[in-house]
Amino acid sequence: MPNPPGDAPADSTAGHPEGVTHDEFRAAMARLAAGVVLVTAHEPPLSPHGPRGEDVGMTATAFLSVSLDPPLVLVSLREGSRMDDLLEEQPHWAVSVLTESQRHIAGRFAMKGRISDRLLFEDIPYVRGEVSGSPLVGGALATLECRTEQRVAAGDHTLVIGRVLRADLPSPDGAPLAYFRGRYRTLG
Repeated sequence: MPNPPGDAPADSTAGHPEGVTHDEFRAAMARLAAGVVLVTAHEPPLSPHGPRGEDVGMTATAFLSVSLDPPLVLVSLREGSRMDDLLEEQPHWAVSVLTESQRHIAGRFAMKGRISDRLLFEDIPYVRGEVSGSPLVGGALATLECRTEQRVAAGDHTLVIGRVLRADLPSPDGAPLAYFRGRYRTLG
């Protein structure tokens, strides 16, 4: 699933010209376990003398390593989402690989009709990335700071390929948070 949970299309029983329905596709992809990350970016102020800008975040399960040389990662963003729009203009962003104890963070940044991003970050411990200026969640298994190398339109999503400029392991011994069959899970 590109973005958990609840990105259901308006008509989930509709088929595509090649035949598979939204429900069939979602059911099949729900059987693929995925790691859970928080993608973040800092939206700069509208004017140099205005407020300091705003931090933006979203939960993603469609995140993967693409290349070791150069170090590239890929995240899939719903086309037209706030993060998609921001990363079209802002080349630097970050990823925090969440632990099983950070399920509440994943849920908070995935909910529809959510509160403002500023309030979402309010009680979450984070540091600001040295390269990207983006929030990096405290206690994450790993954090990556990236610069967009390429954007690819793919159906109703945009695939953003980023060059990893910095990688850190704040809590390398924790257990990962996973997403499987429409729910957050832990390994074990």
